[in-house]
Amino acid sequence: MPIRIVRLGTPRTPGEGLRIGTVRRPPRGVPKEQFAAQDWYDVWYPNLAPSVETMKQAQEAKTPAEWNAFVRKFRSEMNAADASRSLDLLAALSHTAAMSMGCYCENEDHCHRSVLRALLAERGADIAS
Repeated sequence: MPIRIVRLGTPRTPGEGLRIGTVRRPPRGVPKEQFAAQDWYDVWYPNLAPSVETMKQAQEAKTPAEWNAFVRKFRSEMNAADASRSLDLLAALSHTAAMSMGCYCENEDHCHRSVLRALLAERGADIAS
């Protein structure tokens, strides 16, 4: 049961399982009890979101060099003990449980979820293509 990397707020796919929101803030204007029903997420897990400073760096990145600087900084944050253990757990669970995780960004190539995809793959996660 591979883990799916998704854009939050998009319709769920069959078999997607538990949807984890790896975002710093909940969706604006949506009541908490509607997060799952509106396909945002079932569980909010900001532990795997970039810090506010790092998130701003990603949003402002216009060149490949600026984006690569964001990737290095975010990877550094994900190497912290709590985040690293969370990634290890999700990678292990990806072999036995249906789940998905994601962010609001439209373009995964310019979103922290692309980095999360790589970090999970490095830990041996089963990831849907």
